[in-house]
Amino acid sequence: MEKREVDVAIIGAGTAGMVAYSRVRKVTDKVVLIEGDQYGTTCARVGCMPSKLLLAAADSAYQMAHAGQFGVSPGKISVDGKQVMERVRSERDRFVASVIRTVEAFSEEHKIMGHARFAGPNRLIVDNKIEISAQRIIIATGSRPNIPGFLKEAKDRLVINDDIFDWQDLPESVVVFGPGVIGLELGQALSRLGVRVRMFGVGGAVGPIQDDSIREYALKRFNEEFPLDPDGDVKRVERVDGGVAVTFSDGDAGEKTETFEYLLAATGRRPNVDNLDIQNADIELDDRGMPLFDAHTLRCGQSHIFIAGDANNNLPLLHEAADEGRIAGNNAASYPEVRAGKRSTPLAVVFTDPQIASVGLTINEVDKRCGGCFAVGEVSFENQGRSRVIGKNRGLLRVYAEHGSGLFMGAEMFGPAAEHIAHLLAWSVQRRLTVSEMLEMPFYHPVIEEGVRTALRDLNQNLNIGPVPEGDCTDCGPGV
Repeated sequence: MEKREVDVAIIGAGTAGMVAYSRVRKVTDKVVLIEGDQYGTTCARVGCMPSKLLLAAADSAYQMAHAGQFGVSPGKISVDGKQVMERVRSERDRFVASVIRTVEAFSEEHKIMGHARFAGPNRLIVDNKIEISAQRIIIATGSRPNIPGFLKEAKDRLVINDDIFDWQDLPESVVVFGPGVIGLELGQALSRLGVRVRMFGVGGAVGPIQDDSIREYALKRFNEEFPLDPDGDVKRVERVDGGVAVTFSDGDAGEKTETFEYLLAATGRRPNVDNLDIQNADIELDDRGMPLFDAHTLRCGQSHIFIAGDANNNLPLLHEAADEGRIAGNNAASYPEVRAGKRSTPLAVVFTDPQIASVGLTINEVDKRCGGCFAVGEVSFENQGRSRVIGKNRGLLRVYAEHGSGLFMGAEMFGPAAEHIAHLLAWSVQRRLTVSEMLEMPFYHPVIEEGVRTALRDLNQNLNIGPVPEGDCTDCGPGV
C-alpha cells in the first residue's frame, strides 16, 4: 500500500472542499484533496444551475401563455420537451466543465481519486491502495438524496433530482413527494411545461417558510397551478403497468388513486458521512452518527478534524458551503490556532414564481431572541404599483424589528423579485441598520422595491422606539 504524509487532507472536492484547498494551499504544499466520485459540484451538476435552466424554460412558457392580459396574443403555445431538456443538459455540461477546469488547475500531486475512510484519528485509507497520515483533516463530503422506504415501491419509476437533468424528454406526469426547495422548484417548472403534477408533503411545511401568514398565502397560490397537499395522507405507492399508482385520502371524497409516469422523491438530503468509518476518527458523534462540531470554527470537539459544507447538514447552500470551506481551510492551515470565522447574514432564496426568500432571523428566532418584544410590518403585492404593471402582483412580505432599538432583524417574503429584494434586506441586517435608517434610503418610482418601503413604514408605525418597559413587553406595541 502506498503511504503518504501530509499536513492537511481534505475529503471531498465540492464547493467547500475546493475553497478549503485554496486556503490551505496558501500555507502548505503538503495537502491532498480526495474525491470519491467525480469532479464537479452538486450545484453545477444536479443542483442550482440545471434546476434554474429548467425553471427558465418553464417561466418562458408561462409568460407566453399569460400574455393575453397585456393584449398580446401569442397563438398556440407548444413545448418541445426534447429541446427543453437538450438545452438543460448542454448548459449544465458547460457549468460542470468550468468547475472541472478549476480542479484540473490544481497540482496533480495534490489530487487523489478514490473513496476515503478513517483508519484512525490521523489515518485515512483510500480504496485500500493509499494510506494517508494527516496532521489535520477536513470532511467536505457533501450530501445525497434521502428516500423514505415506502417511496421505493415505485421501483424503476422512482427518480431524484439528479435523474431529471439527464432526461431526454419531458414525461406526461410526475408525482412529487416533498414540497421543500427542490420539490417546489422542479414541481412548478414541470407543471408549467405541461407535465401533470401532484405534490405531497408531511407536517404542513411549504418550502423553508416559517411565517404562518406567508405559508398560508403561498400554499393557496401553488394550489392554483397544481394540487399541493403539505400534509398528505398517502396510503400506498405501487409500481403498476401504467407507471406509479398513488393512493391517498382526498378529504370528504375518501380514498383516491392516481397513476403517474414517474415519482420524484424530493424528501431532503443526508450528509455523506456514513461511509467514512467515522467511528475511527475518535470524535464525538450524535445519535445519528453525525460529528458534533462548533458552528463558528467548524472544529469537531477539541480535535484536529473539521467538517464543512453539506456534510455537516447545517446550512446546505452554496454560498454557505463556500464560507465554511474558507473557515475550515483557514483553521486547518493555522492549527492549533483556531478562530471563529466571520459568517454572513443568513440569506436563502427559492426560485419558484412567486419567489420565496428568507433574510436574517426567522420570525420564530426573532421571538426567541427578543422574548416577544418585537414588531412586524407587512405589505401585500396585490396592489403594489410596479407589480401590477408587469402582472406579477401576487405575494406578501413581512419584516421584523426589535422594540426599543428599532433594529431591523429579518424578513420573509413570497413575491416578485424576492431574489433581489432579499439582498437589500440582508445587507441591511448585516450593517445593523434600524428601520428608520432604512427608510432614509432612496426609493425610485415605479419599482417593486417601493413595496419594501411600504412594509417598513408599517413596521415603523408598530415599533415602540426608546427604553423598553420591564416585564413581558405587553406595553411595547404590536408583535406577531
